[in-house]
Amino acid sequence: MAALTLPETKTTTETRIYKWPRQGEWTYEDYRRLPDDRFRYEIIGGNLYMSPAPRTKHQLALFELAMALNNFAQEQKAGQVLIAPIDVILPDLATPVQPDIMFIAQDRLEIVREQFIEGAPDLIVEVLSPGNARHDRYTKFRLYLEAGVKEYWIADPDACTVDVYVPRGNAYVPLGHFALDGDIQSELFPELRIPVKDIFSFEL
Repeated sequence: MAALTLPETKTTTETRIYKWPRQGEWTYEDYRRLPDDRFRYEIIGGNLYMSPAPRTKHQLALFELAMALNNFAQEQKAGQVLIAPIDVILPDLATPVQPDIMFIAQDRLEIVREQFIEGAPDLIVEVLSPGNARHDRYTKFRLYLEAGVKEYWIADPDACTVDVYVPRGNAYVPLGHFALDGDIQSELFPELRIPVKDIFSFEL
């Protein structure tokens, strides 16, 4: 996409052509001008990433994971679980990202603003889709580590697995690779056990 017709900010009758920047030059102002459509947009390192509307199995897995995490967080009075779309402004990042699921600990709820999250969530979950797998496994992997996210989960609805990563020094290391016959475990929540089969119980 090179250009888009947008309403003039000062009138409702005039229009103008807004020329989108090249990759590597996207800013928060450009992000704010993106259309409100069926796509999800993120800008990382000045590059625009676009995800189409997710598949049904993506949404089912997201729902089950979010519910399981939220139930545990509510029972333990541990904090707040939120789901996309909501902007997350990470430290030292000029533009927001939109993780699928995020958890913010009770003693850090001040980072939850009315329209966005200002700071790194304690835990982030990304549910893979065919178009975003590399983005979630590599680009966001490094981004969340550098931002100080304490635990990163990658759920794969096609493989029916969940990978959990925790920081060790300057790297994320695997805490576990959990398949249908196992339970998701967490370093952040030592008592948490989520049966993987409950997350991927759909038949599609």
